[in-house]
Amino acid sequence: MRTLQLNLIPGDGIGLEVMDQAVRVLEHLADRRGDLSLRLVTFDWSCERYRREGTMMPADGLDRLADADAILLGAVGYPGVPDHVSLRGLLLPIRMGFDLYVNLRPVRLLAGLDSPLRAADRGPFDFVVVRENTEGEYCGAGRLEHAGTPDETAVQEARFSRRGTERILRHAFGLARGRRGRLTSATKSNALNHSMVFWDRVCAEVAADFPDVAVTTTHVDALAGFFIMDPGRFDVVVGSNLFGDILTDLGSAMLGSIGLSPSANIDPERRRPGMFEPVHGSAPDIAGRGIANPVGMLWSTAMMLEHVGLADDAADLMAAVEGVLADRRVRTPDLGGAATTIQFTDAVLSRLDG
Repeated sequence: MRTLQLNLIPGDGIGLEVMDQAVRVLEHLADRRGDLSLRLVTFDWSCERYRREGTMMPADGLDRLADADAILLGAVGYPGVPDHVSLRGLLLPIRMGFDLYVNLRPVRLLAGLDSPLRAADRGPFDFVVVRENTEGEYCGAGRLEHAGTPDETAVQEARFSRRGTERILRHAFGLARGRRGRLTSATKSNALNHSMVFWDRVCAEVAADFPDVAVTTTHVDALAGFFIMDPGRFDVVVGSNLFGDILTDLGSAMLGSIGLSPSANIDPERRRPGMFEPVHGSAPDIAGRGIANPVGMLWSTAMMLEHVGLADDAADLMAAVEGVLADRRVRTPDLGGAATTIQFTDAVLSRLDG
């Protein structure tokens, strides 16, 4: 009997609602297997906790999370707590504290999804964005000069180390080698004459070790246009923390709803548990109404299952999700239907039984 220990952080808004559905699916898969038990520990770290206690998570939060196979997170952020407070009080400390330097965000048009892109009519697209996750533009370094004066100036730094840049590029090249052998590097070296010139140089050095991978370096503004005009050209896209973040939000929109996309924050060396979360936010405008799309959370759960060695269960879960979408009878309002969050998950569970 294997025990899978998971730390759950439902967070805020619809994060709580979609986390409930992930737990339902995990319990169903464990019961179906018969040789898997779950140990689930839930933490109430959230904006509500911040308003109550002044911190998003306790000082020993990382120590409490470390003893697990993986972390599942719902969504973070809520009105009344500034976004930079919630982000830097919870998500970034986990990503950086555990050195989860790879952020994986697949952009795959699942069967049954109607992309707003006419380009998708030529065929479905399937690529993955590899986002550097621990430094770059989100390192948090900077300062406010001459505060409160007419010369007030905000200085925000971006830091790119050789170690951090090389390791994310190597991971992306390795992923491309195992897929279709094409890699696109997002840059802006024409304008960012230090950070992105450095990024391009390291990319060229790493590329020499992967002669079987075709490499294209593209300015990020042009790359955003190509996402819309010709998404089928992409296989693996690698970018900095900021570029990867923005491009993958665009990727979610390309699927037809921001509630669909998953992500994985991982350390490939597995020194700390990975954290898996949907790309969508806490959606306070629909929170509590029971209509949130759980696909992003369920897809993230499938990525977690694959990461911890339960690839068959991950494949079964994704087949069930895609089957429900392809059938088109049970769809949440963001996809033009009237199903609730629970009803969509019920349909997924039914397919897992079938």
